[in-house]
Amino acid sequence: MVQLPFHERWKMLEKEVIEPRNMERDTLSRSVEPYYRYDLELFSVRRKGFWLLSTVNKLLRKFIPGLSHASDGLIFQGWDDPYVPRTHEGLLKWKFPEMNSVDFLYELGVDGRELLFLNERGKKKLMGGYRVVFKDELDPAFCSGKIIECAWDAGGNAWVCMRTRPDKSTPNEFNTYKKVMRSINDNITEEVLLEKIEEIVRLPMYADRIRNDIRAHEHTSSSRRR
Repeated sequence: MVQLPFHERWKMLEKEVIEPRNMERDTLSRSVEPYYRYDLELFSVRRKGFWLLSTVNKLLRKFIPGLSHASDGLIFQGWDDPYVPRTHEGLLKWKFPEMNSVDFLYELGVDGRELLFLNERGKKKLMGGYRVVFKDELDPAFCSGKIIECAWDAGGNAWVCMRTRPDKSTPNEFNTYKKVMRSINDNITEEVLLEKIEEIVRLPMYADRIRNDIRAHEHTSSSRRR
Protein backbone atom coordinates (compact mmCIF):
# COMPACT_ATOMS: atom_id res chain seq x y z
CA MET A 1 0.00 0.00 0.00
CA VAL A 2 2.99 2.35 0.33
CA GLN A 3 2.72 3.40 -3.33
CA LEU A 4 -0.95 4.37 -3.03
CA PRO A 5 -1.59 8.12 -2.94
CA PHE A 6 -2.05 9.63 0.49
CA HIS A 7 -5.79 10.25 0.16
CA GLU A 8 -6.43 6.56 -0.61
CA ARG A 9 -4.30 5.35 2.32
CA TRP A 10 -6.06 7.84 4.61
CA LYS A 11 -9.52 6.60 3.52
CA MET A 12 -8.43 2.98 4.05
CA LEU A 13 -8.07 3.67 7.77
CA GLU A 14 -11.82 4.33 7.83
CA LYS A 15 -12.75 1.34 5.69
CA GLU A 16 -10.32 -1.27 7.05
CA VAL A 17 -9.95 -0.25 10.71
CA ILE A 18 -12.55 2.19 12.02
CA GLU A 19 -15.70 0.79 10.36
CA PRO A 20 -14.98 -2.87 11.30
CA ARG A 21 -14.31 -1.86 14.91
CA ASN A 22 -17.53 0.15 15.07
CA MET A 23 -19.54 -2.73 13.62
CA GLU A 24 -18.05 -5.19 16.09
CA ARG A 25 -18.61 -2.80 18.99
CA ASP A 26 -22.28 -2.42 18.06
CA THR A 27 -22.68 -6.20 17.77
CA LEU A 28 -20.97 -6.89 21.10
CA SER A 29 -23.04 -4.24 22.86
CA ARG A 30 -26.11 -6.38 22.20
CA SER A 31 -24.46 -9.61 23.35
CA VAL A 32 -25.24 -11.11 26.76
CA GLU A 33 -21.72 -12.48 27.19
CA PRO A 34 -19.40 -10.47 24.89
CA TYR A 35 -16.01 -12.01 24.17
CA TYR A 36 -14.47 -8.52 24.23
CA ARG A 37 -15.27 -5.37 26.24
CA TYR A 38 -14.61 -2.17 24.33
CA ASP A 39 -15.60 -0.12 27.34
CA LEU A 40 -12.63 -1.53 29.29
CA GLU A 41 -9.99 -0.37 26.82
CA LEU A 42 -7.34 1.72 28.57
CA PHE A 43 -6.82 4.23 25.78
CA SER A 44 -8.25 5.27 22.44
CA VAL A 45 -6.73 6.06 19.05
CA ARG A 46 -8.05 8.63 16.60
CA ARG A 47 -7.28 9.19 12.94
CA LYS A 48 -5.68 12.58 12.38
CA GLY A 49 -8.00 14.78 10.37
CA PHE A 50 -7.04 16.32 7.02
CA TRP A 51 -8.90 19.02 5.13
CA LEU A 52 -8.64 20.96 1.89
CA LEU A 53 -6.44 24.06 1.69
CA SER A 54 -9.52 26.24 1.40
CA THR A 55 -10.52 25.36 4.99
CA VAL A 56 -7.28 26.49 6.69
CA ASN A 57 -8.71 29.82 7.85
CA LYS A 58 -11.59 28.02 9.59
CA LEU A 59 -9.19 25.48 11.09
CA LEU A 60 -7.03 28.20 12.63
CA ARG A 61 -9.91 30.37 13.84
CA LYS A 62 -12.46 27.79 15.03
CA PHE A 63 -11.32 24.17 14.92
CA ILE A 64 -7.95 24.37 16.71
CA PRO A 65 -9.19 26.66 19.54
CA GLY A 66 -12.01 24.14 20.17
CA LEU A 67 -9.77 21.07 20.49
CA SER A 68 -9.62 19.18 23.78
CA HIS A 69 -5.81 19.15 23.56
CA ALA A 70 -3.08 21.61 22.61
CA SER A 71 -2.12 21.97 18.94
CA ASP A 72 1.19 23.40 17.77
CA GLY A 73 0.16 24.03 14.16
CA LEU A 74 -0.68 22.35 10.86
CA ILE A 75 0.86 19.75 8.55
CA PHE A 76 0.49 20.32 4.82
CA GLN A 77 0.44 16.91 3.16
CA GLY A 78 0.41 16.26 -0.58
CA TRP A 79 -2.89 14.69 -1.72
CA ASP A 80 -1.15 12.28 -4.12
CA ASP A 81 2.03 11.57 -2.16
CA PRO A 82 3.13 7.94 -1.80
CA TYR A 83 4.35 6.83 1.62
CA VAL A 84 7.82 8.28 2.30
CA PRO A 85 9.88 6.60 5.03
CA ARG A 86 11.99 8.65 7.43
CA THR A 87 11.97 12.40 6.73
CA HIS A 88 9.56 13.56 4.02
CA GLU A 89 11.04 16.78 2.64
CA GLY A 90 7.82 17.44 0.70
CA LEU A 91 5.84 18.10 3.87
CA LEU A 92 5.39 21.54 5.37
CA LYS A 93 5.05 21.40 9.13
CA TRP A 94 3.88 24.87 10.03
CA LYS A 95 3.86 25.81 13.71
CA PHE A 96 2.64 28.81 15.62
CA PRO A 97 5.77 30.94 16.22
CA GLU A 98 5.75 30.33 19.97
CA MET A 99 5.55 26.57 19.36
CA ASN A 100 8.79 26.28 17.40
CA SER A 101 10.64 24.48 20.17
CA VAL A 102 13.79 22.45 20.82
CA ASP A 103 14.34 19.79 23.49
CA PHE A 104 17.69 20.36 25.20
CA LEU A 105 19.50 18.55 27.97
CA TYR A 106 19.98 21.23 30.63
CA GLU A 107 22.77 21.11 33.20
CA LEU A 108 24.05 23.52 35.81
CA GLY A 109 27.85 23.53 35.83
CA VAL A 110 29.88 23.51 39.03
CA ASP A 111 30.66 27.17 38.39
CA GLY A 112 26.94 27.97 38.06
CA ARG A 113 27.00 28.18 34.26
CA GLU A 114 23.88 27.08 32.43
CA LEU A 115 24.71 24.44 29.83
CA LEU A 116 22.53 23.29 26.95
CA PHE A 117 23.24 20.05 25.11
CA LEU A 118 21.90 18.43 21.95
CA ASN A 119 22.55 14.96 20.60
CA GLU A 120 24.94 14.43 17.68
CA ARG A 121 25.88 10.93 16.54
CA GLY A 122 25.09 9.50 19.96
CA LYS A 123 27.14 12.07 21.88
CA LYS A 124 26.34 15.21 23.84
CA LYS A 125 26.94 18.42 21.86
CA LEU A 126 27.34 21.58 23.91
CA MET A 127 25.49 24.59 22.52
CA GLY A 128 27.59 27.47 23.81
CA GLY A 129 26.69 31.14 24.02
CA TYR A 130 22.99 30.77 24.84
CA ARG A 131 21.01 32.13 27.75
CA VAL A 132 18.03 30.28 29.30
CA VAL A 133 14.99 31.91 30.87
CA PHE A 134 12.64 29.80 32.99
CA LYS A 135 8.91 30.50 33.01
CA ASP A 136 6.05 29.34 35.23
CA GLU A 137 8.31 29.44 38.30
CA LEU A 138 10.42 26.52 37.10
CA ASP A 139 13.50 26.12 39.29
CA PRO A 140 16.79 25.92 37.30
CA ALA A 141 18.33 23.64 39.94
CA PHE A 142 15.34 21.29 39.70
CA CYS A 143 15.67 21.20 35.90
CA SER A 144 19.36 20.34 35.95
CA GLY A 145 19.99 16.96 34.35
CA LYS A 146 16.56 16.95 32.70
CA ILE A 147 15.32 17.40 29.14
CA ILE A 148 13.67 20.80 28.81
CA GLU A 149 11.50 22.09 25.98
CA CYS A 150 12.48 25.60 24.94
CA ALA A 151 11.13 28.24 22.55
CA TRP A 152 13.33 30.96 21.08
CA ASP A 153 12.69 34.52 22.23
CA ALA A 154 14.28 36.69 19.55
CA GLY A 155 13.55 39.91 21.44
CA GLY A 156 15.24 38.67 24.59
CA ASN A 157 17.90 36.74 22.65
CA ALA A 158 17.36 33.70 24.85
CA TRP A 159 15.80 30.25 24.99
CA VAL A 160 12.68 30.20 27.16
CA CYS A 161 12.10 26.96 29.05
CA MET A 162 8.40 26.12 28.85
CA ARG A 163 8.43 22.75 30.61
CA THR A 164 10.47 19.67 31.42
CA ARG A 165 10.08 16.52 29.31
CA PRO A 166 10.00 13.54 31.71
CA ASP A 167 8.88 11.39 28.76
CA LYS A 168 12.26 11.87 27.03
CA SER A 169 15.71 10.63 28.03
CA THR A 170 17.72 12.28 25.24
CA PRO A 171 17.67 15.78 23.71
CA ASN A 172 16.89 16.56 20.08
CA GLU A 173 19.35 15.72 17.34
CA PHE A 174 21.50 18.60 16.13
CA ASN A 175 19.96 18.26 12.65
CA THR A 176 16.48 18.69 14.18
CA TYR A 177 17.71 21.83 15.91
CA LYS A 178 18.94 23.24 12.58
CA LYS A 179 15.53 22.63 10.99
CA VAL A 180 13.74 24.37 13.86
CA MET A 181 16.08 27.35 13.58
CA ARG A 182 15.44 27.49 9.84
CA SER A 183 11.71 27.55 10.53
CA ILE A 184 12.16 30.33 13.08
CA ASN A 185 14.27 32.38 10.67
CA ASP A 186 11.82 31.81 7.81
CA ASN A 187 9.22 33.48 10.03
CA ILE A 188 6.16 32.26 8.10
CA THR A 189 3.49 34.05 10.09
CA GLU A 190 -0.18 33.13 10.12
CA GLU A 191 -0.90 36.15 7.92
CA VAL A 192 1.70 35.12 5.32
CA LEU A 193 0.41 31.55 5.36
CA LEU A 194 -3.22 32.56 4.77
CA GLU A 195 -2.22 35.03 2.06
CA LYS A 196 -0.34 32.34 0.09
CA ILE A 197 -3.14 29.81 0.50
CA GLU A 198 -5.67 32.35 -0.77
CA GLU A 199 -3.55 32.76 -3.90
CA ILE A 200 -3.41 28.99 -4.45
CA VAL A 201 -7.11 28.25 -4.03
CA ARG A 202 -7.93 30.95 -6.59
CA LEU A 203 -5.90 29.16 -9.26
CA PRO A 204 -8.05 27.48 -11.95
CA MET A 205 -5.97 24.29 -11.68
CA TYR A 206 -6.85 24.01 -7.97
CA ALA A 207 -10.59 24.37 -8.61
CA ASP A 208 -10.43 21.86 -11.49
CA ARG A 209 -8.61 19.34 -9.33
CA ILE A 210 -11.17 19.58 -6.54
CA ARG A 211 -14.05 19.09 -8.98
CA ASN A 212 -12.38 16.05 -10.56
CA ASP A 213 -11.68 14.45 -7.18
CA ILE A 214 -15.26 15.01 -6.01
CA ARG A 215 -16.59 13.37 -9.18
CA ALA A 216 -14.22 10.42 -8.76
CA HIS A 217 -15.29 10.00 -5.14
CA GLU A 218 -18.98 10.13 -6.05
CA HIS A 219 -18.44 7.55 -8.81
CA THR A 220 -16.60 5.21 -6.40
CA SER A 221 -19.30 5.57 -3.74
CA SER A 222 -22.02 4.89 -6.35
CA SER A 223 -20.20 1.76 -7.57
CA ARG A 224 -19.95 0.43 -4.01
CA ARG A 225 -23.67 0.94 -3.41
CA ARG A 226 -24.50 -1.09 -6.50
